[in-house]
Amino acid sequence: MATGIVASDMLAHEARALLARLARIKPFVITETMVPAAAVSPRAVTAIERYLATGRRELRARVNAYLKWLATPAARDVPPATLQQRFTFLRLRFNAVLTQFDIFADVLSQRSQLDNGLALSGLDVVAADALALPGGYYAPPPVICYLDRGHGAAIRRERTRLPGGGENPVAIVRVPRERMVGSGIASSLIHEVGHQAAALLDVLDSLRPLLHARHEEEPAERLAWRYWERWISEIFADFWSVARIGVASTLGLIGVVSLPRIFVFRLNPEDPHPIPWIRVKLSCAMGRALYPHPQWRAVEQLWESFYPRLSLAPDYRALLAALESTMPKFVELLVTHRPRSLRGRSLAEVMDTATRTPARLVEAFRALNGSPARLRETSPSLAFAIIGQARADGRIGPEEESRTLVELLQYWALRSTLDDAARASARPTADAQKTRMLEPSLN
Repeated sequence: MATGIVASDMLAHEARALLARLARIKPFVITETMVPAAAVSPRAVTAIERYLATGRRELRARVNAYLKWLATPAARDVPPATLQQRFTFLRLRFNAVLTQFDIFADVLSQRSQLDNGLALSGLDVVAADALALPGGYYAPPPVICYLDRGHGAAIRRERTRLPGGGENPVAIVRVPRERMVGSGIASSLIHEVGHQAAALLDVLDSLRPLLHARHEEEPAERLAWRYWERWISEIFADFWSVARIGVASTLGLIGVVSLPRIFVFRLNPEDPHPIPWIRVKLSCAMGRALYPHPQWRAVEQLWESFYPRLSLAPDYRALLAALESTMPKFVELLVTHRPRSLRGRSLAEVMDTATRTPARLVEAFRALNGSPARLRETSPSLAFAIIGQARADGRIGPEEESRTLVELLQYWALRSTLDDAARASARPTADAQKTRMLEPSLN
């Protein structure tokens, strides 16, 4: 038999094998075993299923087109190496489709775990609340959370590139398992939400030129302003967290960056994160600007007592001093910044700071009168701010804090599920029909 015919037959079998394996990939809505209250929102699961179904459909069309081409007389004159090359590209695309499927499978499979599923669903609600910005400045995407090891959280933002190409249809937040469950979890979660907010507001592109101009205008402080510009992405996410939950954000940050001394003072020019020692002091400075109160100085002094500057090299201490001296001007620039997306309002003005001052949070906690269940009807991010302030003031212990937050997360998970069901039953829509049409063959 001619080599070309053998190669064509073999590659046709391999291509059909791809189709057979592709057919075994089923939509999550018929394979996951999570209870309804632990499920991601209908909007999120629809976006995910639609995206993945489109990828499978496109791949199936490419493989069928390849098989059809192999059967043509023209393909018989093509060298086996070319036949193999075309098939290899199909297989690479197949693996990319599987990688994208696994990204979401890793996220959604945790929803079937006892307790974790409900807690994650509740964190979805917290994240959505922390991302919401009244005023119609942007349309927030669905946010889904999952647990993983490590100290810090991370986000795969909506519309960022997925492995193999294509834009992520939702925002996915990786939550550190070691922070479950205390008020510190909100610090990490809302920091990552801040990255998504920065992208939606397009705020970093408007801040960077202002920071660049500052280090050009201030030669004596040039290096400090260069670092503020380099770190602005992570700093803005910290700002969002402080603005949403107050001192709970700073205390949660301390929990993340409390590492051996060498790491706390480490300066990595390639790292977008500020030096941890400076990062905590900056969090206090942002809190002081948004919510003036003596507590910020107390937290700052506590942090300095943990990690005194003694024994640092003179040139390094000079850098820290330059960063500290420029910090007030930097924070003022940040909180008063008016990006075009906010239509003339500043960042501080849109963050609903009036309801989250330390005094208001203390008053809200006292009004609970020993009944944390009253927090259920409070917005989730505000509830975390209230509990975090109470923890900072010593009004609540870590055991009660954890117990209260677990109950709240479970309640928010249940309520959001029932609310979604009520909305769906009130208006059968074209969206439901589109969802049914995604995969008529369920593969």
